[in-house]
Amino acid sequence: MATEVENNVPPSEPKEIKEETAAESKAEEAAGKQENAGDAPVVKEKTPAPPKPTVHKANFDKDIVYLYQFSRTPLLPSLSPYCLKVETWLRLAGVKYENVDHKMKYRSKKGQLPFVEVNGEEIADSAIIIRELAQKFNHDLDAWLTPEQRNVAHATILMIENHLAWVVMWWRTKYPDQVLKGYKVNLQHALGTRIPNGILNFFFKFAFGRKWFQGTKKVKAQGMGVHSAEEINDFGQQDLKVLSDMLADKPFFFGDEPTNLDIVVFAHLAQIYFIDKEVSYPLRDFMTESCPNLVGLVNRTKERCFADWDDICATLDLNSHLPKPAPEEGKEDKEAGKDEKESGDKEKEPEDKDLEKEKADEKEKDKITEENKEKESK
Repeated sequence: MATEVENNVPPSEPKEIKEETAAESKAEEAAGKQENAGDAPVVKEKTPAPPKPTVHKANFDKDIVYLYQFSRTPLLPSLSPYCLKVETWLRLAGVKYENVDHKMKYRSKKGQLPFVEVNGEEIADSAIIIRELAQKFNHDLDAWLTPEQRNVAHATILMIENHLAWVVMWWRTKYPDQVLKGYKVNLQHALGTRIPNGILNFFFKFAFGRKWFQGTKKVKAQGMGVHSAEEINDFGQQDLKVLSDMLADKPFFFGDEPTNLDIVVFAHLAQIYFIDKEVSYPLRDFMTESCPNLVGLVNRTKERCFADWDDICATLDLNSHLPKPAPEEGKEDKEAGKDEKESGDKEKEPEDKDLEKEKADEKEKDKITEENKEKESK
């Protein structure tokens, strides 16, 4: 196609230049009018309104991390190893955080849980969350590791999150009813609904692996789901054996202090170890019998990071780590006085009723006596 130059047609003036020239002409014209107007008032331009926050927690406090994750269960703080991973890191790093009770209604812009909001900014994906928060709060748990140890940790985390995690996911999508029993999940509480648990459990069993999460398809697409149950269980046992050999008799993988690798291992093995004993799960039994050092690591991390574990599981409180507001002064005394008054009124009620009845009976007797006297006089 011939260009405008080749056709000897002068190129048209660029649009940006035309707009700029037009703007300058209007400005000069306006200035001339202003001069002619003398002391005419100057019209001030309106200050543009600040952009609306793009986070769910609009009234956030500075440097407080707001964590969005799944609801609690009676056996462990989160059914998601990635949510448990982030919360464990926050506790170990000593970063102030608050769980947002969203009843699993929100997802990150990437469509994931967990995600966090800090200072009006959203951060998603557990690995990215930990990396960015470590930089922001200057708390890198791996700072003292050698380059070789960092490489080992990186490769091991990939094995856990891209292989062992799918072994557990396969079991969950294959046996959704065992998931509800094994973790004693209360769907009514988790979803914040009044629909009876019987109905919710029925739909969960039907939909967990199929419609809502398409778990079965995901497990097959990843490659794990095409194998037999025996083969998948063997994959999981091999991964646990590798971790057990790496840990040996050390408190944590690289010594006396936990690192990000220990957090990842804890978050994923907790999903296996804390399944109710009444529910059959071969991988849990193998870990308990053949990898006692991994059980020790899980319990050490739990005790170090979740001193309120029992409280969490008993109350399902998302923020049991936060101090509860003190009761208002005098409120308890007023309520106690109110209760005493109510109980006193209740005690007096029978007496008052009996007294009224006696008076009514006496009036009735007097009336009958008067009537009899009138008859006798007649």
